[in-house]
Amino acid sequence: MDGVCSRCIVDNTSVIVAGGTGPDALIAPEMKYFADMYQTGFVAHAVGDANRSARVERPFHFVENNFLPGRTFVSWHDLNRQAIDWCRNTSDKTFKRALGMIPDEAYIIEKPHLIDLPPYRPPVYVAKHRVVDIEGYVHLDTNRYSVPEALIGKSLEVQKHWRKVIVYDKSRNVAEHDRILDKRDTRTTVPGHHVPIRRKKDARVPSKEEQLLVGNDAVLDAYVAELKKRSHGRGVVKLRRLLHLHGLIPVSLFSSRK
Repeated sequence: MDGVCSRCIVDNTSVIVAGGTGPDALIAPEMKYFADMYQTGFVAHAVGDANRSARVERPFHFVENNFLPGRTFVSWHDLNRQAIDWCRNTSDKTFKRALGMIPDEAYIIEKPHLIDLPPYRPPVYVAKHRVVDIEGYVHLDTNRYSVPEALIGKSLEVQKHWRKVIVYDKSRNVAEHDRILDKRDTRTTVPGHHVPIRRKKDARVPSKEEQLLVGNDAVLDAYVAELKKRSHGRGVVKLRRLLHLHGLIPVSLFSSRK
């Protein structure tokens, strides 16, 4: 709407109202700060006020029966994009009996009375503190997000934004992920966060040097087998030297028989 009303009428929900009802309602400190930032104020209506009853339920009914039926979407972000388009190009151009006009016309009348939005609006997020697990991930809403493995065992601040998950080590941004909205018990890894595990090659698998040496002469095969017994692992270094000598000296020299 590119603006805000000077007064925002709300019901007596515990999300905004910390205590009391109607004129005696006490607005939660966090919501009071939020209202001050936008130069508005929350006012709770009296319990049972007929003029406020079902002002939330009826719009939900309209959306559920006009926007959702027959619609498909590939993600929550896709659904939100479609919802915005539907509101702007369909709902806002449909006559509303409660207004006596279409919403677009009402907006033109009301726009000059709205308070401008502040030039900077701080991001909205939920902050959690998580200890990095032994595999280098932090847990949030059943899913796991990678952080640099050097932070394993540390307690980090995990910020859950609408589209992003941002991880801080004190004031330092150490990781940023697209938030997983449509899956559970999964994980996402940023390239470079975890060093690949380098596994030792199986000593039972012949090296390429051994494969080039054996199979053509029984004497040389026996020499290679004995050389491997006297070497560490697969004997690659000694076999590489032998491969270099191969062809330069007679094969008979590899035999111990006179």
